[in-house]
Amino acid sequence: MKIILDAMGGDYAPLSPLEGAARAVKELGVSIVLCGDEAKIRQAAEEKQIPLDGITILPAEDVITMEDQPTAIMKEKKNCSMSVGLQALSSGEGEAFVSAGNSGALLVGATMITRRIKGIKRAAMAPLLPTGNGHAILMDGGANLECRPEMLEQFGIMGSVYMDKVMQLPMPRVAIINNGAEECKGRELEQEAYKLLDADDLNFIGNIEARDIPSGDADVLVTDGFTGNIVLKLYEGLGKFFGSKLKEMFSGAGKIGAVFMRDKITDFKDSFDYKKVGGAVLLGIQKPVIKAHGSSDGEAFFHAIRQAKKCADGKVCETISESLAARKAAQSAAADES
Repeated sequence: MKIILDAMGGDYAPLSPLEGAARAVKELGVSIVLCGDEAKIRQAAEEKQIPLDGITILPAEDVITMEDQPTAIMKEKKNCSMSVGLQALSSGEGEAFVSAGNSGALLVGATMITRRIKGIKRAAMAPLLPTGNGHAILMDGGANLECRPEMLEQFGIMGSVYMDKVMQLPMPRVAIINNGAEECKGRELEQEAYKLLDADDLNFIGNIEARDIPSGDADVLVTDGFTGNIVLKLYEGLGKFFGSKLKEMFSGAGKIGAVFMRDKITDFKDSFDYKKVGGAVLLGIQKPVIKAHGSSDGEAFFHAIRQAKKCADGKVCETISESLAARKAAQSAAADES
């Protein structure tokens, strides 16, 4: 399998993408296409003695920065490493794409270059949140600040496919993030989305309040991008807070207790560590696109590549497309009968 990687995206490019790529070739058995400044990539590889076995370089003249407008990827920065990578993905030069670059540009580029799955109204940024049961996928984590009820329904469908095919969780529980568990709660958006999801063949369990998310009461968390991004940032902040408090608790005399709790403490810290998860998958695009954290190091890139491989192996995009087509056929049949 061939994974395309934006070698110039992220705070530590091109070294960190290169480190992640070399490890992925060795441990995952994939081949990597690095998009970016060839001279800089080869210089980093030579300085750090990183082998380029299984890695090819696709030259790109430009880089889209975090300060650039998202639409720049289609205009003045159309030859940037991110754009070149997405074009290569669209033309079939690889099975998935990973970037730690500008999130807005990645969303615009994936939508306009690689294209959305037929029938999908908006692609969603879908990060994984640690819970008491493992992880839940957040749909949407910030790509679409304003949504319509049918978009939330599609988020539920796409999130269910991902949790089934990638996280190996059959019949994942789908819930709408709301200000109460009752069916009548929320704005018109949540109330109408509730009706749509309730009529689907998903494992829809209704509304979920934010306080119940960490317990793992649901596996697919459906909401608009504004609410979802607040939930995501709160989660990230709490992870840092808990980490600092644990460090305080087990410093000084507490070090003795830490010896006996080491494995559990490590597991807890790892559950909040984005480096271990990979990134946020951009669901709704025709091929797997993964947004890695901007400060990703080599380990984080490795796990993002692993996540991309799982999406391709699980045929996530194809299954979403098939699911939508089946629903559309069923709705047409029902309309004909009536």
